[in-house]
Amino acid sequence: MKLCMIGTGYVGLVSGVCFSDLGNDVICVDKDLNKIENLKNGIIPIYEPGLEELLIKNYKNNRLRFSTNLKDSISKSDIIFICVGTPTKKNGNNADLSQVYNVAKEISKSIKRFKIIITKSTVPVTTGDEIEKIISKKVSKKLFSVVSNPEFLREGDAIRDFTYPDRVVIGTHNKKSNKILKNLYSPLISKGAKYVNTSRRAAELIKYASNAFLATKITFINELANLCEKINVNIEDISIGMGLDNRIGSRFLRAGPAYGGSCFPKDTKAITATANKFKTNLTVIKSVIKSNENRSSLMLKKVFEILKNKIKNKNICFLGVTFKANTDDMRDSSSLTMIPALIKKGAKINYFDPTGEKLDFKKFNNVTFSNNIKDAIKKSDLIIIHTEWNDFKNINFKKDVKNKKFSIFDMRNIYSADKMKDNKIKYFSIGN
Repeated sequence: MKLCMIGTGYVGLVSGVCFSDLGNDVICVDKDLNKIENLKNGIIPIYEPGLEELLIKNYKNNRLRFSTNLKDSISKSDIIFICVGTPTKKNGNNADLSQVYNVAKEISKSIKRFKIIITKSTVPVTTGDEIEKIISKKVSKKLFSVVSNPEFLREGDAIRDFTYPDRVVIGTHNKKSNKILKNLYSPLISKGAKYVNTSRRAAELIKYASNAFLATKITFINELANLCEKINVNIEDISIGMGLDNRIGSRFLRAGPAYGGSCFPKDTKAITATANKFKTNLTVIKSVIKSNENRSSLMLKKVFEILKNKIKNKNICFLGVTFKANTDDMRDSSSLTMIPALIKKGAKINYFDPTGEKLDFKKFNNVTFSNNIKDAIKKSDLIIIHTEWNDFKNINFKKDVKNKKFSIFDMRNIYSADKMKDNKIKYFSIGN
């Protein structure tokens, strides 16, 4: 099939590359000429394991192309995926849909034969209705079908999540579109993916509801970790004991910092804004948002306690600054809150991240980046394990840290507290 992915951000690029690997002809479109030229040369704008190799392979096989010409790309395609950003508006919790609606207007100028138009971007309920209204002002409804087909890709595991999804959700009651899309996804269905055909509005809400529930799970275990610290119970035991219940499951039950990234903070706010629009109060999700926003303050409080409030001139090392491992995504990472707060108190910050130096911290005088773990930790008074990269799981702290009075704050519970105690290392973790 001939597909057009509008937007070469995380969703559009990963989906486009993976669809081409299934044998489809894919054009990825973006208005950013520099980005398109880089993609043609195999230079990708995001860190995602396996993506670069897959992109180069399918580009060489002529199944994958990159373009800035939206009109031409639409005219050559049977199915058009809208994959542009839907960030939170600056003045509230609503999703900013301006890019989605602008794309819909552009699509309406280029339809001459039947097209399936799919929202792959995460959009609030009724967005598909609005897209249909915009396009139908210029095009007969017989020539297009608007479908919701949300993505469920985890950063760092996106290739696997696309190739072996739990489910494929298709929001349409148009029989022709449903038949075509079931055929498009047939290679994934044959591997065991459940095919869910539902209404467009239901598909839109499934995406938001899924992310809000996962955010709730993370926040729940984080709050339980707070209790565990007061009653001398290990949160890891609680996570294991709960996770073995099939009704609950073990995933997203690891205590740690506040959730971040491109989805959970944005989507929890957007679903509450949608509920408010329809005069419904989602009190549970609102409390999740509030609890998560307070999480970084709790982590900072723990840092202050470890250093006995003597922060000035302390050398603090952050191992990892992205919101999670296996991604370079800094969006809503708790390091963006913690590092500036510690600098304000007079700390000297050094950090290492496997995905390299971050622009977010270049404006601070007392923040330096190290190219390797040993250089990052060697002069530290406190080492904060912020992100759960595998690179951090087997460090010889006793050998590599020159300051013999150093402490470790393990925000991901990577290490065993008992082993650290045996090695006479001052070690602090979450929920223990």
